[in-house]
Amino acid sequence: MESSSAAKASAPDLFASIVGFSELRAPALFAHARREAQAFGSAVAVSVRMSEVFATLRRLAPTDVTLTICGETGTGKDVIAHAVHDESQRARGPFVVFDCGSVPPNLVESELFGHEKGAFTGAHAEHTGAFERAEGGTLFLDEIGELPLDLQPRLLRALENRSVRRVGGSRERRLNVRVVAATNRDMAALVASKMFRQDLYFRLAAAVVHLPPLRDRAEDLPFIVGQLLANLGRADIRLESRTLEMLIGHAWPGNVRELKNVLACALAFVDGDRLGPQHLRLSPDGTPASPLERLPLGGQMLANVERITIVQTLELTRGNKVQAARMLGISTSTLYEKLKRYGEASMARG
Repeated sequence: MESSSAAKASAPDLFASIVGFSELRAPALFAHARREAQAFGSAVAVSVRMSEVFATLRRLAPTDVTLTICGETGTGKDVIAHAVHDESQRARGPFVVFDCGSVPPNLVESELFGHEKGAFTGAHAEHTGAFERAEGGTLFLDEIGELPLDLQPRLLRALENRSVRRVGGSRERRLNVRVVAATNRDMAALVASKMFRQDLYFRLAAAVVHLPPLRDRAEDLPFIVGQLLANLGRADIRLESRTLEMLIGHAWPGNVRELKNVLACALAFVDGDRLGPQHLRLSPDGTPASPLERLPLGGQMLANVERITIVQTLELTRGNKVQAARMLGISTSTLYEKLKRYGEASMARG
């Protein structure tokens, strides 16, 4: 696999193989991707590594094997999970997403397994959990590495017995659900540090697929750019060759999600149909310019700066409070307290 630097050095040849001009139009990129690239759901790639991943997923999708998708933040684990569902025998059933990192710890059990009326203070009506809502379909457990340790035995029992018992209930409810999990954590390291149960890890890891980071498959980037521009409603955009060269040379620590955000921001500064290097909000050293660097924070109250930082971080993590707390260097409980203090009530409940 070429490194990002190697891919950058060969960028002119790559451009020529796509359209043969110094300017690249998004529809040409997208059309070429559909003609030449491998696809799985809405994910498109030409790299050998992703082609191998797609081949594995095509084998696994029609089965009911429990699948865990591993990869860095922003690599598209949710997109792949949905594609697995769409390619399975359960495609007509529901696809239910449960984000283990965004639900307050005290609500995880109720949201995942459901509860009966009167099960606890405030339980004024029965509640159907994620497992039951996914009946006949697929339950996607996103950020499984964030599941509280004390609830892991319950998840293990549900997977092994194919049944759940609601909080405050006595009846076992049979399940017909396939589970697909995803994580950006090193699960083996979590098991070794006693942060994740080994037996649950082995149950979830019946099949494991690793999504490579964008920096390790730079040859896919031109096609992804074309697809993202089309999805953003700007299929008319022309890319200067230097623009795409800069995108290929960037490390993309936030992967495809970061790329999408950079393109969306760049489009806000484009007046016509030409996207040039000057429109990219990348710092001189190739790292993405922080959103906070563009905010006029000087002279503001310190509490307001903290609030902005928290909100921006939650946007970067798509509301994942466990991950946001880790990035901010504070505990999850402290994050919830600050959200309530600053009046971000909806975020505190999410």
